[in-house]
Amino acid sequence: MKNGFFALIARSRNIIRWGLMRNSFAENAQEHAAMTAVIAHALAVISNREFGGAIDSGACAAAALYHDAAEIITGDLPTPIKYHNPELTEAYKRVESLAVTKLLDTIPETMRPDYAALLSVDDVSVRRIVKAADKLAAYVKCVQERSGGNAEFLSAERNTLAALNAMQMPEVNYFIDNFLPAFGLNLDELTGE
Repeated sequence: MKNGFFALIARSRNIIRWGLMRNSFAENAQEHAAMTAVIAHALAVISNREFGGAIDSGACAAAALYHDAAEIITGDLPTPIKYHNPELTEAYKRVESLAVTKLLDTIPETMRPDYAALLSVDDVSVRRIVKAADKLAAYVKCVQERSGGNAEFLSAERNTLAALNAMQMPEVNYFIDNFLPAFGLNLDELTGE
């Protein structure tokens, strides 16, 4: 479809994440993208305000909204498969690249450069923030599942935290120390009731 880009983006709500796990609550790719954008924006603000960074928080939020857009074409391949070995990872990156091209073909040519920049981010700082936000959003999901009594996500929670720690990003550590504990609270605790 010539102008189907946004209709395709809207279909990300049909892609269920964590498909191999028993979930207390389902999470779709659209919800994940929104949370990743919120966290990416926060990480950029934290970097700028707390650690003297100069990262465009709006660019981080926008890139995060589209960070998994290729999955609209490819579906969500579980992480243990996607990163099982370097050859498979490289092959999947090629598939994602083809999916991005296919998505860009569904938007007018005059708009393609703007969306190509979101689907394939060149700025290393923005890419790094979005990658960290993506991991943090996954970690939040694990924490929420555990807080709800679901032990299915314990291993994923440990592995995701290890991956976050390996990033050695002070803004990530700041977020984990200052904001993450609230994700384990209930509504009354969050609102002070």
